[in-house]
Amino acid sequence: MFDDKHSPLRGSAPEVSEERAPDYFVQRDGQTFAGSHVLLDLWDATNLDNMELIDRTMRDAVAAAGATLLHLHLHHFTPEGGVSGVAVLAESHISIHTWPERSFAALDIFMCGSCEPHKAVAVLEKTFRPGRTVLKEERRGLVE
Repeated sequence: MFDDKHSPLRGSAPEVSEERAPDYFVQRDGQTFAGSHVLLDLWDATNLDNMELIDRTMRDAVAAAGATLLHLHLHHFTPEGGVSGVAVLAESHISIHTWPERSFAALDIFMCGSCEPHKAVAVLEKTFRPGRTVLKEERRGLVE
């Protein structure tokens, strides 16, 4: 286990002044909001019980989105069963829940700042090769 200073999983975080830390809210299309929340359903998907592959894919998805991984925890319910887990990010999280017996995975990608969650989606689709993808996106913390 690496500490935060030496972890190969951490990207370089911006320097933060003690006077005022950045809040990482996003300004896009004339709106200000906390971040993009992508709900991703993968149907007729594969590799949903492969812990090692899911671990590597989650790490690759974090990197592709430009996020900073703080912690990744995955749980395999049985050797042939589903996997649930979360990648805790400095910019929020990616969670996964798989049902191999139904060839289905539900993922939740919430990222703030300059991260690009749709780049994570491309990595996830490449590994799990779904026959059908359902994606919904919300802007969280919309400033009125």
